[in-house]
This record gives sequence, C-alpha cells and structure tokens, in this order.
Amino acid sequence: MLPFSRDEASLRAAFRWDVPERYNMGVAVCDVWAAREPERLALLDVDAAGEVDRVTFGALRKRSNQLANLLVKSGITRGERIAILLPQSREVAESHIAIYKAGAVALPLAVLFGIDALLYRLHDAGVTGLITNAAGLQKFKSATEPLPEFKLLLSVDGDDGDAKNFHFALASQFEEFTPVDTLADDPALMIYTSGTTGQPKGALHGHRVLPGHLPGFELVHEFFPHEGDLLWTPADWAWAGGLLNGLLPSLAHGVPVVARKFEKFNPNEAYRLMQDFKIRNIFVPPTALRMLRTIKNPRAKYDLHLRSIASAGEALGAETLLWAQEELGLTINEAYGQTECNLVIGSCNALSMVKPGFIGKAVPGHRVAIIQADGTECARGEVGQIAIARPDPVMFLGYWNRDEASHEKFIGDWMTTGDQGVMDEEGYIKFIGRDDDVITSSSYRIGPVEIEDCLLKHKAVALAAAVGKPDVLRTEIVKAFLVLRAGYEPSTALKKDITQFVKERLSAHEYPREIEFVESLPMTTTGKIIRRELRARV
Repeated sequence: MLPFSRDEASLRAAFRWDVPERYNMGVAVCDVWAAREPERLALLDVDAAGEVDRVTFGALRKRSNQLANLLVKSGITRGERIAILLPQSREVAESHIAIYKAGAVALPLAVLFGIDALLYRLHDAGVTGLITNAAGLQKFKSATEPLPEFKLLLSVDGDDGDAKNFHFALASQFEEFTPVDTLADDPALMIYTSGTTGQPKGALHGHRVLPGHLPGFELVHEFFPHEGDLLWTPADWAWAGGLLNGLLPSLAHGVPVVARKFEKFNPNEAYRLMQDFKIRNIFVPPTALRMLRTIKNPRAKYDLHLRSIASAGEALGAETLLWAQEELGLTINEAYGQTECNLVIGSCNALSMVKPGFIGKAVPGHRVAIIQADGTECARGEVGQIAIARPDPVMFLGYWNRDEASHEKFIGDWMTTGDQGVMDEEGYIKFIGRDDDVITSSSYRIGPVEIEDCLLKHKAVALAAAVGKPDVLRTEIVKAFLVLRAGYEPSTALKKDITQFVKERLSAHEYPREIEFVESLPMTTTGKIIRRELRARV
C-alpha cells in the first residue's frame, strides 16, 4: 500500500514495491478476507428492479471453490484460457476468482461484442471453457463458423443444449479447494487490446498485475481505503478499467463493490444508484462523466455521499474537471495506462497533485518518460511518445502468440504507448493524442483533446470529437463531429457560432473549419471515441 503522506516528495521517497514471489490473485481478493471475516460484505449485486443480492467474502470463497473444482473436474489444466462473457454480476467475480485459484487464465469478453469479434478472440486464444448467459448463447447460435471445442460450457441462465446450468453445476461440487501455488509471474489474465491497426492482440498478464495496480488505485481514490468506502463503476468488468481500476483492487482491500449493469448508461439512474447505496468511490470513463454533466444541480436532486472520483480511458479535459469541482464538490483524479501496462500515471487531490489540462504524474513505483523515436528521453516541454520503463509489476508478459509484436512494443527497456505527450518541469504529463489522432495543420501538430474540451464548453454541445481532414493547402484541417444537447437543432448559424466560440478561446489554427452534427459518436466498449472511424468519413 501507499504510505500515507500529505507530502508528495516524502511519499515517493518512502514507497517500495512488495510483490511476493508466489502470489495468486484469487486468494488475494477473496480467500484472505474470507479467512479473516467470512461475513464481511464483498458485493452488492443489484438487478434492474433494484433488488439486491448481498454477497459476503465467505460466500464468494465457497462458490469460487466449487467452480474451481468443476474446472479441474472438467479437465481444464493450468494455463488454459477460460472466457467470461457476462455483464456485471456476482457470477463474474466468482468466475475470475475460481479461474485464478485453478491456475488457469481468465479471458473477459465485453457483452457488447458482436459474434465476429467474439469468435476471433475465442479462436485466437484457444479457449477451452466459456461462462456466459442466454444472450451470449444466442449470439453463438448465429455464428456461421464453428465454435471452439469447449471442455466446459456454462450458462448462468440455465441449461441450453450443450451449456450446463452454472448454478446447478456448482451446487454438486465440493466447497473446499486448494488453490494452485502460482508464481507472481505466472499467467492469470488476458485482455484483448482494441488496437488501431490489424486484429486485436491478447495482452497476457501475470498474477502480479494486481499488486502492480494497487499504488495507482490507492492514489486516484485519495488513499483508498477509508472507513465506509463502497465502490461502483459503470465500466464493463471485461475492460481493464472496470476490472483492474475497480473490481479487483477494491476486493483486494476488503472493500465491497456494487454490481449494476445498465443496458444503456442513464445519468439519472446512475445518480440514483449512488444515492440509494451511499456509494463513496466511483470510477467513471470521461464519456459517462460528460453524460452526468447533462444533469443540472445533481446535489440538489440527489443525496450523494461521494468521497472520490477517478476517471481514465481518454484525457478528461479541464472543463469536466471544473464541472465536478463546482457541481459535485470533488476533484476528479485522472488515471492513465494501457491494457498492456495500466494505471502508471495519476493525479491525487489529497496531495495537491492535480493540474488542469494534465493527466497527472507517474504513480510511485513506476518510471514514466516522454521519449524520442530512438528511445532517448525528451527535454521537458518537448513533445514525444509516452513510455514506461521495464521491469514493472503492472506490465504485461507479452502478446498472446505474437512474439514479434511483443518485441516491437519496446524501444530498449521502454514500453511504447503510441500516445503523444509532453512533460513539464514539475513532472506533470499532458496527453496530446494517439500517434494517429494528432492533427498536422499548417506545420502545427494539434492534439484533439484540447479542441474537444473547448467544444464541450459551448452550451449547445453534449459530445465532441475532433479529427484531421486532408487538405491540399494545410496538410489537414480540423473537422469536428458534434452531438447536440437536447433543445438545440443543427443549423448553419449554430455552426458559425461554435466555430467562432472555439476560435476566440484557442487559436486561429486550432478551430474546426468544418463541423458535422451527428446523432451519436462511434465508441469502443470502454467508452473511448473511435476517431479512426470518423477519419474514414472525411
């Protein structure tokens, strides 16, 4: 854990990694607490009607042990990949814990994936087991290519042909299980990257990925845990953000997590959930935060008990930061990382380690730099690529069956991110954009984030994305795709007003020379804007 300190320099000087040689994530997030306090609350599983299933660490240990026994009995051996295709629920937590304790590798899959995306990942990973629901099974029935030959296929919604009833199958298994004695470096988790080019790649992580996340998690949640903390995230637990910035670190600290799957994110329902369960800690992607912004005076409408707000996935922007301070009375702490090496940069209001427009500083224990193409470090204030030094506990083991891609991810001992950034004299890092998102106009290199942040300040704009459009004279011009707030209609006059608004607040080379009003923006399952799809439209 981070040593508590109100002084950043003292905290950094005192921090030391303590990752055991032998470590198992399933034991760390469940069995340790079940042995101490079996009745301690672990999960609040909330359904659409508001009914709550309260799950203790003791119950979590029992059910995960039963599932681990079933995995072994089904012939699943150490290192085999088991896919989980479920929305937030107690079964997701039980499945992850069981897979880790059995020495297998968990492969979380987003419920929003279509059949082609699912089949690609299942086949590429060589999956031998799948835990899903009726909706997931229905997707697979539409497949035109064969499924992998599963040793075990379970459905939480009951028997369905070859799928066994998850709950009935567990009920017949022993409640005791001896976890596999795993090394911290043994494979435990694989999450596919969305990727900007080519097919997604499976980023394979060892059990050490969890302790590697804890310092950053504690930092962005204001020295987590505090007495009475309760965490919720709308992020899918299949995403590194939802799983490793939310569920697993919270359970590792013995702090309960609220599970609530929204079919579609609704800001009023989100606030109501926070109110009804007295949620204290939230991890919310920037897109969802911008949707929360559409509710005026939330503290007047809802009785909120929030203590910490963290966000990651894309740069937040100064406007959203200011909104939270004014409307929620809290500073949003940003986190930065990638599926391959997550939560290595962060901000922390308790340390006064927040700077508007910057994503934060390197989290204690991680070495982060801005580098040039040859791997040398940039001067302060010089734009380059954000990179993380190895070894690092949170860093991936490599890409699944992609040795060449794994090698290409590094320049010497620097793991590259493909993100452009700049570090100031104090060590704060500003995110400029993905290598392929940066706009080159009249010899200027323009990051989309600053433009989007300015656009969001306009009273008519709900969501914004900025991309470069090829231009003979300027190389590229800035084009903005905008989703309007309720009550505003697209018009030429509105375009001119928004254009002038940005021009006056940024500069003559950064304002959008073209604006297109759209009903929605293309998003990844993690809530990031897919700018390459927008670039393809220009």
